[in-house]
Amino acid sequence: LHAYFLRPGIPGVPIVYQVERVRDGRSFTTRRVTAVQQGRTIFNLTASFHKPEEGSFEHQLPPAREVPDPESLPTVTDEIREHLGALPEQLERMARRQPFDIRYVDRLRWTTEEVADAEPRSAVWMRAVGPLGDDPLVHTCALTYASDMTLLDAVRIPVEPLWGPRGFDMASLDHAMWFHRPFRADDWLLYDQESPIAVGGRGLARGRIYDRDGRLVVSVVQEGLFRKLG
Repeated sequence: LHAYFLRPGIPGVPIVYQVERVRDGRSFTTRRVTAVQQGRTIFNLTASFHKPEEGSFEHQLPPAREVPDPESLPTVTDEIREHLGALPEQLERMARRQPFDIRYVDRLRWTTEEVADAEPRSAVWMRAVGPLGDDPLVHTCALTYASDMTLLDAVRIPVEPLWGPRGFDMASLDHAMWFHRPFRADDWLLYDQESPIAVGGRGLARGRIYDRDGRLVVSVVQEGLFRKLG
């Protein structure tokens, strides 16, 4: 799928989704989706669906590095609580509503001095906080949602701490995903992220999502807008 975020959506206001049947073939099906809110297009998406085929060749690059098991890593809220001594009430409420358990492979940096020598890379373990059943489409939709939550971290890491006051106005511009193998979004998945370039107010991020066995299940690319505040 390839999606463009054209305008910010307004929570609580109905959205009309217009679906165009672009092609229905023997192996591939293509759809184009337009989301309209208050008479204005806010989102475009093109999706290509492929019937699984057996007997084809396979290869993949292995994960870029060895990482600790997710169970050995603290949650984001645990890291914030450890750093601040207590979790602010607003963050406590947000933590209770989070649909995914996210654990950073590298400990969070809290000062500009700590990020000064950081490479534009990040990695997290993630999984849904509860069972999602056995419908593969539910797992695909859940991971599509989660794939946007941390990907632009790789762009920000060399510039500012991920938590605390922001020095940049950020927005996702487009988001592309390729689904390679079946997976479960309620099992641990490793999301390895990097930013090859940031220039001219835009940053590009690439992500590879692996299951616990090291199999690449999804590839992701996203471009984000970064404008300095003040």
